Amino acid sequence: MPDTLRDAHAAPLCFGRLVIMGGGCYGSWYAQQLTRAALRGALQVGEVVVVDRNSACRVAGLLAAGAYHGLPLTIAVRDWDAYVAEWLGQGPDAVAHDAMVPSPLMHHVCLDWLIGRARERWPERHIRVAPLEQAPPTPWERASPDGRHYVSFATWMCPVNCIEPARCPHTRGVRDWSMPPMVRQYVADNPSLRGPVIFPCVHRTYGVGMIDAAAIADADRQLAAWGASGPCAVLVGTVSHCHGALGVLAID
Repeated sequence: MPDTLRDAHAAPLCFGRLVIMGGGCYGSWYAQQLTRAALRGALQVGEVVVVDRNSACRVAGLLAAGAYHGLPLTIAVRDWDAYVAEWLGQGPDAVAHDAMVPSPLMHHVCLDWLIGRARERWPERHIRVAPLEQAPPTPWERASPDGRHYVSFATWMCPVNCIEPARCPHTRGVRDWSMPPMVRQYVADNPSLRGPVIFPCVHRTYGVGMIDAAAIADADRQLAAWGASGPCAVLVGTVSHCHGALGVLAID
């Protein structure tokens, strides 16, 4: 089948804008897969933007060589956070048909955007990333010095093109785990936390994982309501079924 996730005769996925974070080895692979999807009728998209600070990134070289013919791809030579702030700052309605293609090496961009929005909204308040009170119940987890926490149900190295199917390619058994339910249960077990605010990365076409942009932008509305009622701590997670980045956004 040309698409491992969708029926060959299914209607194409349609997007206004797809934003690929990074133009290196991962970004170039994502762009290649999206090109194949578009050429085979599985994807319709108004524009694909690759965001990278390096104007001579791998995607730029391949684009010049014609590797992405058939895909409306451009490169934004920008810092990730600056681009995301401008893009998502338009609001949920404006990005309703957009999606982010995250990089496995990306810092917690969605959390950082929410922090920036909160600081703009309440410049007089102390807004920070607070550490988790207890380690998440995943086979692999690590806390970073900046308070963020990284989690995984895998204790092995997963390939970049894994679509997290119902049967795990590594264990050869049924994948009986999923990060979003774990994060929800974690909040249920820790009543000091609100949320969770979850940004699921779902493999949509030709192995490319995406996060709907409107979900990220709309989370700012929810955080505004929570923060307006007083101090709060909200668990924010950018997750797939198997892996995730977590952080507690604390508004004092």
